[in-house]
Amino acid sequence: MPRSIFLDAPLDNVHNPWKNDARMGAYETLLRPLLFLLPPERAQAAAEWLFKRSWLWRAASPLLDYHDPRLHVRTAGLEFPSPVGLAAGYDKSCEFLDALLALGFGYVVGGTVVPQPRAGNPSPRLMRLPGQGSLINALGFPSKGMEAAQKNLELLRRKARLRSKPILVSVAGLSLEEFQACHATLEPLADATELNISSPNTQGLRVFQEPETFKRLLERINAQRTKPLFVKIPPYADEPGREKILGLVRIAREMGIDGITAANTRLVAAPQLAMGQGGLSGRMLLEDTVRIVAEVRGEAGAAMSVNACGGIFTSQDVLRALRAGANTVQLLTGLIYRGPGVARSINKGLVRMMERRGCASLAELAHRPVP
Repeated sequence: MPRSIFLDAPLDNVHNPWKNDARMGAYETLLRPLLFLLPPERAQAAAEWLFKRSWLWRAASPLLDYHDPRLHVRTAGLEFPSPVGLAAGYDKSCEFLDALLALGFGYVVGGTVVPQPRAGNPSPRLMRLPGQGSLINALGFPSKGMEAAQKNLELLRRKARLRSKPILVSVAGLSLEEFQACHATLEPLADATELNISSPNTQGLRVFQEPETFKRLLERINAQRTKPLFVKIPPYADEPGREKILGLVRIAREMGIDGITAANTRLVAAPQLAMGQGGLSGRMLLEDTVRIVAEVRGEAGAAMSVNACGGIFTSQDVLRALRAGANTVQLLTGLIYRGPGVARSINKGLVRMMERRGCASLAELAHRPVP
């Protein structure tokens, strides 16, 4: 059974290590309180309306983006100007990835895209846990379908100014054929793809966490792919879960998959939602993320890439993930709570740590003993 979550403490009662950043403060004191007056999905719609005004974010990019060659990461055959990526789930149909890249992320993951349009699960299906800096979602892959995402990505590819930052696309399906079709349609328009076999909110997806079915999926995708491929795994909390998921990592490594994203949201009880449960994201996952990344790295070996996903809010969180074995990190809930300056704040924080400790690169910072 999923664990229960209790809502109580207001956000002001939790330690917010980003309070000293003026951009964070402006968002926290002005815009976020207004957005949080709206139901979560209406607030998301309002944010999407803003992000679709790409001219606004192009103008704001000099204030939000942050460049430093010491932040560059090369992994899985890709060049990332920063290790801080935006996780799948925010722009499900790849409609405003250009605006999200302008926020200073080193890469973005569009989707998750599925072959046919889907309404997703019934509402209410999204809730905030402001006291814990977290969210619970039971969206269930609402999507405009792969043809709509294809058109959006074709338009994006014509914008040459964005080619310096990789775009990944998360794809899923409820059958081997659906996974294949979605991957074949969208891979030519992305720099890499990420197979989502781990959303806890979509019935029929968990079959791909069974070793034989997972292996058949990878065989089919490997037969048609020409670009890097990542797999997003579910989290686990006990020894049987650990053995099962690390077994999938082993299969992925043996079949030449480029990387693992660890991990998706954690299933919890949420009686406030129509489904009675949902996927937990945000600060409450950070400790699990660091633990899982270290265990995945141990199974994946040195050659595979590992993206840490879950609970990343600050540069210190990123450093913990890198020291656990991650090559990059992905965040989404951190954007909702910290605002559009979150990537810049994290990137600047990483550079400050390198300068204080005399490190010339992120790799050196990650391997420097903790003072």
